Amino acid sequence: MTDTEIKSWLLEVVHPAKGSQNIVQLGMVEAISVDGNRVTVTLAFPKRRDPLTEYLVGATRATIIRNAPKGTEVEVKTIVKDETPKKKPGLDLGMEEINNVRHIIGIASGKGGVGKSTVAVNLAVALARLGYKVGLADADVYGPSVPLMTGTENEVPAAEQTGEDKEVILPVEKYGVKWMSIGYFAEPGQALIWRGPMACNALKQMILQVRWGVLDFLLIDMPPGTGDIHISLVNDIPMEGALIVTTPQDVALSDVEKGVNMFRNENINRKIFGLVENMAWFTPEELPENKYYIFGKDGGRKMAEKFGIPLLGQIPIVQSIRESGDSGEPAALSTRPDALAFIDLARSLAQAAERE
Repeated sequence: MTDTEIKSWLLEVVHPAKGSQNIVQLGMVEAISVDGNRVTVTLAFPKRRDPLTEYLVGATRATIIRNAPKGTEVEVKTIVKDETPKKKPGLDLGMEEINNVRHIIGIASGKGGVGKSTVAVNLAVALARLGYKVGLADADVYGPSVPLMTGTENEVPAAEQTGEDKEVILPVEKYGVKWMSIGYFAEPGQALIWRGPMACNALKQMILQVRWGVLDFLLIDMPPGTGDIHISLVNDIPMEGALIVTTPQDVALSDVEKGVNMFRNENINRKIFGLVENMAWFTPEELPENKYYIFGKDGGRKMAEKFGIPLLGQIPIVQSIRESGDSGEPAALSTRPDALAFIDLARSLAQAAERE
């Protein structure tokens, strides 16, 4: 494993905002060091802040790990050339781009597999249908699904310079919603191998360095579970509160409890707007009046009562929800019962937020 060999691997790392140019062509690979099974790469960035810094660092690390012998340790460092005056280390992100957002609300779940992203995407579309100005930030940096669910996989958000040393990312707009996801900057199927701090920084860029404009609601599709990313997100973003998504089964109770306890922790202390019971019942498309409680009945209502939070919505299982998500056309765009359930949820959330 030589410097030259590693440099050839890095030809795969394309800068999304620079057409088809890779980081080697752009002169961003400042140094490569190989010491036994340890590889250190230094990337150089210009004086003005590149909004895709964390993505490029993660992509560089992932590319080397994919090509290097098993067990290779990889470190990617960054430097800023011609930096005057010197700045404090870390992300230099302010709150300017979210100053005109009225409500920032996280969509959370105690675990994966409950349809949290499906609820988040359809809730955003439903709020837009009600006349609200809406944005959604896909904060699931390890498994971003918003591009697929909105039919925007081939979009690459543009960047706009706002000053001598700062750029902002312009969100993708479709269905009356402004969308942003780390998935727009990754190759299809690419695994983003990021440690916690790197993921947190990338996530903050996906929210604080985006030109959201004037919004009534900015929804943040949070990663499933509870952990460092959630704590960092809540501490660094002025999130007003959260909506928790669950399924009706009794076994989901402990997962809901984890989510509730996280937001009620004294170090976080954010409002829980309510609970959404996804997959509440099965309704065949040809028999829209029929309800089959295949996962149990009123599980969400019992959970909401146990934790003293409102049950804001119940979303049925309808085959069209899955088909709509796979085709990139959210179910909330239609007039079917599943769409009406999302409209009701959006109306309930808006009323709860306006009461604050």
